[in-house]
Amino acid sequence: MAHQDTPQDFDECIEACEEALHFSQQCAAADIREADPAMVKCALLCLDCADICATTLKAMARRSNHHGDFCALCAHICRACADECARHDHVHCKQCQAACEACAVACAKHASERHAS
Repeated sequence: MAHQDTPQDFDECIEACEEALHFSQQCAAADIREADPAMVKCALLCLDCADICATTLKAMARRSNHHGDFCALCAHICRACADECARHDHVHCKQCQAACEACAVACAKHASERHAS
């Protein structure tokens, strides 16, 4: 499926992925350093989120034909990460939540541009 996106559309998504990658890594590291068993789920989800954000921004940067597939999964994982971080009252969780919510919105714009074959 051909897409009508402009370079700016891709750049906005790439930047959102970079922000979510940064804050999800930061949040996971803080969760791990706290050594609080209640934060294990948050840390693991943040690591998943960081991985999919890194992969998605790479796919977007190279204008992959499959960018919509990456974006669909990234939006899903970012929403899950934001929901988990919303459950906690740590500054790092609030920052991660905001970045992941923004990334989910940016990726959702491209999620319908999935490769047909």
